[in-house]
Amino acid sequence: QVQLVESGGGLVQSGGSLRLSCTASGRTFRIYAVAWFRQAPGKDREFLATIAGNGRDLYYADSVKGRFTISRDNIKKTVNLQMNSLKLEDTAVYYCAAWSSRWPGTRPNDYDYWGQGTQVTVSA
Repeated sequence: QVQLVESGGGLVQSGGSLRLSCTASGRTFRIYAVAWFRQAPGKDREFLATIAGNGRDLYYADSVKGRFTISRDNIKKTVNLQMNSLKLEDTAVYYCAAWSSRWPGTRPNDYDYWGQGTQVTVSA
């Protein structure tokens, strides 16, 4: 089992930055990939970025490439998502997910474990 807890969400102005964290517990952290997704009201859950257990292999959605950066600390068992140049359309609930059946896992069904989500609201 893997337990995931997101933190760092909040209200930010357009153009601003926010750093989300996902803290894991349970199974050996360094052996599985972790991803970030988001879901806006009325929309499907959208893949953002994923990072392999080794911390070196990364994969980003085109929509966030260059603005968002994913990283992990296998000692602290955290995966972070640094979000810069935030736009109104980045408003959503952000989720971290773990234990993908493939690489890169870009679909929600690829992942076995999910956090409860953290709200990010970007204002004008």
